[in-house]
Amino acid sequence: MSSVVISGDTSGAITLAAPSVAGTNTITLPASTGTAMVNGPAFSYYSNSGTSVSGGTYTKILFQTQEYDTANAVSSSRFTPLVAGYYQISCAISLSGNSSAGYGIANIYKNGTLYRQGSSYASSANSPNAAISALVYCNGSTDYIEIYAICTNSITTGTGIAATFFSGVLVRGA
Repeated sequence: MSSVVISGDTSGAITLAAPSVAGTNTITLPASTGTAMVNGPAFSYYSNSGTSVSGGTYTKILFQTQEYDTANAVSSSRFTPLVAGYYQISCAISLSGNSSAGYGIANIYKNGTLYRQGSSYASSANSPNAAISALVYCNGSTDYIEIYAICTNSITTGTGIAATFFSGVLVRGA
């Protein structure tokens, strides 16, 4: 037997198929009830056009370029997951273009409110970088995540995949 098909009462089917490579493969299911997910949602966006951040003002950072978005869950630089669970959210922001930039902080906003505040690092007066990474629970229907920054002085974010990015992945379902 090369596969087992389990059909639902009204629709859908689950197919368990053995690989075409010789050997034994084992999946152990825990003694608990829940939803198993394979290949959960993941996304990565970056900025290809800088965002102007006014000094002392929390400003939403814009991410225009998609690297990948497996669930099409990002729109207008806002991540709105359709699967309830715990998401690892990460971002880095290059804050450049001002010789007296001061501090710059990256922030995760959940549902329009500051959720986690990141850190700031300045290797020189005109090139602070801010980053944050946090595990965030999202309900899969109404929760959403955005990235904001705040700086001492007005500044424009750097651009490019290595400079200013926003990414996330489902770590565990609810």
